[in-house]
Amino acid sequence: MNNSHHPYHPIIYVRGFAATQSEIEETVADPYMGFNIGSTKSRLAWSGVVKRYFFESPLVRLMGDHKYEDVYVDGDDLLDASRTDRPIPYRCIIIYRYYDEASKDFGDAKTPPIEQFAKGLDTLILRLREKICANAENKVTPEDFRVHLVAHSMGGLVCRAFLQNPKLGSKQARSAVDKLFTYATPHNGIDMRIVRNVPGWLAFGDANNFNRNKMAGYLSVPPGDDVSLITNFPPERIFNLVGTNSKDYTAAGGVSAWAAGDASDGLVRLENAITHGLNSNGKDISSPRAFVHRSHSGHYGIVNSEEGYQNLRRFLFGNLRVDGILDIDDITLPTEIQKSLEEGSKVRASYQFEVAVSIRGCQWQMTRREVREHSAIFRTYQELFPGHDGTKRLPDRTMSPHLFSVFLDSEHSVNKVTNSVSFAVDINVLVPDYEIDGTLFMKRHYEGGFIFRKQIVVEAIPDAEALGGWRIKYGFQDTNPGKAGKDAEARAIKGEAAKKGAASGSSGIAFDIPIEQKSKPGLHGTLRIEARPWT
Repeated sequence: MNNSHHPYHPIIYVRGFAATQSEIEETVADPYMGFNIGSTKSRLAWSGVVKRYFFESPLVRLMGDHKYEDVYVDGDDLLDASRTDRPIPYRCIIIYRYYDEASKDFGDAKTPPIEQFAKGLDTLILRLREKICANAENKVTPEDFRVHLVAHSMGGLVCRAFLQNPKLGSKQARSAVDKLFTYATPHNGIDMRIVRNVPGWLAFGDANNFNRNKMAGYLSVPPGDDVSLITNFPPERIFNLVGTNSKDYTAAGGVSAWAAGDASDGLVRLENAITHGLNSNGKDISSPRAFVHRSHSGHYGIVNSEEGYQNLRRFLFGNLRVDGILDIDDITLPTEIQKSLEEGSKVRASYQFEVAVSIRGCQWQMTRREVREHSAIFRTYQELFPGHDGTKRLPDRTMSPHLFSVFLDSEHSVNKVTNSVSFAVDINVLVPDYEIDGTLFMKRHYEGGFIFRKQIVVEAIPDAEALGGWRIKYGFQDTNPGKAGKDAEARAIKGEAAKKGAASGSSGIAFDIPIEQKSKPGLHGTLRIEARPWT
């Protein structure tokens, strides 16, 4: 691709589901279909005073931070209008107004099937390409034209149907898509209490779009309990932003939040909001994701949030992807439980892992998974160390908790001298509920206790002489607050040929940070950090 604008490509926003005719009419009355909605969030200041926190909206921030423009001029949509006096700039934001044809004012008040929405996205991309390339100032050929898709809720399914189903999208339009960012998309359908997956016969407001059997058809994936499979598009170029706040979703008078359950955003359960697929090596991988304590929509919604925007801008425009995986070599038991185990008792334990990642100089977190927000990572001892009682068990690395994927942008580094990027990761491993021969062991149990609790700072410094083009440092905050004082020993990721000074491609580096709690119960292992150039 020979495109001097990269990675600042045109952005197409695809909004979410509108269930009733009144919601459709309200949607089409808004030129930006919700992408312009911000929020005022209370925040407790250092003084103890509650202050307001203003988030202007993704639209306004993209315009202010990255010089994007909309395409509305003098009451016209430049994408539809034949105006030679106002060509479309490359850094533009397009709103896919697919509900127009379902409105009373602009259509026939009949909602088309989701397949038609996907075909319309194909048409929109090709029309945008034509307009962009017709503007000589953009200096872009049709072959080098690219676009970012940003979608909320059902909008992500519209994008996936277009990308995955050969009958719904052309090769020319699909090849133009650089990345897809999804907010709270029900990638594996919607599940509710009592009825479980939305039934196929529920035609009200086309809610059956979230039935897995129907989804398998328009997504062109095998039918079954998993329709979150990505095909015909790299799964690593799709970002899943997952909401964990069910309480503040007030749709249907709170009935939706009750039906979806605590481990949801009020509509979409956490496990249904993520995707996976085969990478170029044929390995099944998860798409990058982040968890934020926001609801599906509303005043505390996921689209109109600072956390959502910061993940969006870094995924679209950042230049470094960092993943953290906790490899556990051993977990020790309390002395009394270890004695019972050695005497032949059947011991069972499960573990919950909490994680939060924050960026240097910022007041928000990129991702957060906590027990109290029903989003912690859960593993049983049997999953971490499969085998039989009384035998030596080796760790199963495929079950190592993947703690985070975070994207960083050195162009917006707060350190203007080194242009380094830095983040802090909080890792908590909670004391489990132990069982001995089926009975809970409560002798030394304190609710909320931890086996391990640390904050670690990681800093990546651009260095042409370093492996992968980055020199890495880290530090534990309880010994050296605010500083990453230790040099990491980087190595090439197996199967990826990292080179000195590498700035592009798929080459990556990895390094290990020792994780150890010597007292019992305790654990021993490493935080494996993998860093890859991101474009």
